[in-house]
Amino acid sequence: MSEPPIPAETGGFEPSSAVDSPLKRAVSVSIGSSKRDVAVEVELLGRRVRIERTGTDGDLTRAAELIRELDGKVDAVGLGGLDHFVMAAGRRYYLRDGARLARVAKRTPVVCGAGLKDTLERVTVEKLDQLIGWKDRKVLMVSAVDRFGMAEALAQHQAQVLYGDLIFALGLPLPIYDLRRLELVARLLLPVVAKLPISWIYPTGSKQESGKAGNRAKYFEWAQVIAGDYHYIKRYAPERLDGKIILTNTTTASDVEELRSRGVSLLITTTPRFEGRSLATNLLEATLIAVVGRHPLEPDEYRAIIDEAGLEPQIERLNDERP
Repeated sequence: MSEPPIPAETGGFEPSSAVDSPLKRAVSVSIGSSKRDVAVEVELLGRRVRIERTGTDGDLTRAAELIRELDGKVDAVGLGGLDHFVMAAGRRYYLRDGARLARVAKRTPVVCGAGLKDTLERVTVEKLDQLIGWKDRKVLMVSAVDRFGMAEALAQHQAQVLYGDLIFALGLPLPIYDLRRLELVARLLLPVVAKLPISWIYPTGSKQESGKAGNRAKYFEWAQVIAGDYHYIKRYAPERLDGKIILTNTTTASDVEELRSRGVSLLITTTPRFEGRSLATNLLEATLIAVVGRHPLEPDEYRAIIDEAGLEPQIERLNDERP
């Protein structure tokens, strides 16, 4: 049975309507929690597309089975909960588990959101400058090597950024405050870290539904803006986030209400929100690939599609207190 269309206020997506073009289908296969699954139909750039997300609760074998089943039957597959590769400091690093899953598909393109992270998220930082005023703003970026476009854009706008890759991915109490030092760390460690099981460096399955702040809370308390992957934020943030701005994506309606109850001032998602939930970057990229019908896309092509679709950051004030 077809799911109901999404609301219109989604930054480029419109409710599905009867059009002549065949229905496209983009599916995110995620090793995250199945509690976050979703399926909707939307219209993008004049084409109807069905967008789905299926979580495997940390089961990589099941994820591979799903990709194998979908191969050749859908227009694009997104990898959720892990990356095929990350682009940092001008280099591409393939992650062991993500690359293995991507190789399962023989006919359908598989994307992980890296193309949009390098384009859409740069544009988002630029668009938010007037609202937030990045210069000298204290920003905690929980993980930067997988969102190097955002990291570079924040540095270019002279934000005071704490890059938390060593803290949150590796559990080392070593904050990085300089982009060039982050580049050095990436070049030294990513060749090794990329070979580790994803569950060692990223919350998967049920870990996405539980918190574990501990001594990492002080980094959140220092920051005025908390940016980056929502699953790192959810797992390690302290109970109170009064007056904070959150810049992220992949938040459900229940996540929004939780952030409201914890005192967050402003929630900004880089991707469209539908039925109370913002789209994961990998699923949005898979959707764009499904609609345009080709892969890979160059950065200029992504930017042109972003402009044509009218994709905008989604801004929601949760509490009146301002940072």
